[in-house]
Amino acid sequence: MKSAQKPSACRAPQISRVKEQKIIVDELSNLKKNRKVYIQQRNSNVFFLADRSQTLSSCKKQLDYMKKEQQDL
Repeated sequence: MKSAQKPSACRAPQISRVKEQKIIVDELSNLKKNRKVYIQQRNSNVFFLADRSQTLSSCKKQLDYMKKEQQDL
């Protein structure tokens, strides 16, 4: 029984991360062209100005990767 519970327990955080990533992609897609986008550096509270289209592209790639990873589970 424990082995049957393990995949679903592992899958719940993955599903919430995919939902979060979908929201990020939608928000970036709906931004006006002149809006500024900032990216937070890992393990710090420092934000840097980023290109909106590059950020959107990167987030879409990450979402695709996360969906593929989720299907493999």
